Amino acid sequence: MGIEIERKYLVTSEGWRTAAHAVIPMAQGYLNDSASLDSGAQKASVRVRIQGEQAFLNMKSREIGHTRQEFDYPIPVDDARALLALCVGGLIDKRRHLVEHEGLLWEVDEFLGENAGLVVAEVELEHADQAITLPDWAGAEVTDEVRYYNLALAAHPFSRWSSAERG
Repeated sequence: MGIEIERKYLVTSEGWRTAAHAVIPMAQGYLNDSASLDSGAQKASVRVRIQGEQAFLNMKSREIGHTRQEFDYPIPVDDARALLALCVGGLIDKRRHLVEHEGLLWEVDEFLGENAGLVVAEVELEHADQAITLPDWAGAEVTDEVRYYNLALAAHPFSRWSSAERG
């Protein structure tokens, strides 16, 4: 079992693009929905992801915030495609750009499809109180805002957000 400690920020400018050293196309979906987690009927999200030429089955515990249990297992890409067809809600389509900043690897997710226009950056940390220096292009922290979780975006895409939800 792994513990994921990550913080998530809105991206406010294009400055990250020139620093990106890799781009990974991703398609992912969820085998359970946010309602089952919100009600307490389930305690983890179950995600299928095709990431470039690889595929994974992933489970994350349902804690809000920057620290969660995470289980990640490689699976055959053909199995992942079959599982994506079984997913509830919409599928998440995005490009993940890898950016080094101040000794940390930032993952900038540029969403496509129904979530086009949303760009968020995540950084994984070694411990919850680790100090970080934000890049110029990182804006408001949204780590604790559930609407920015991929599971929530699958159910309620960015294109359907009201102006109040967009902040």
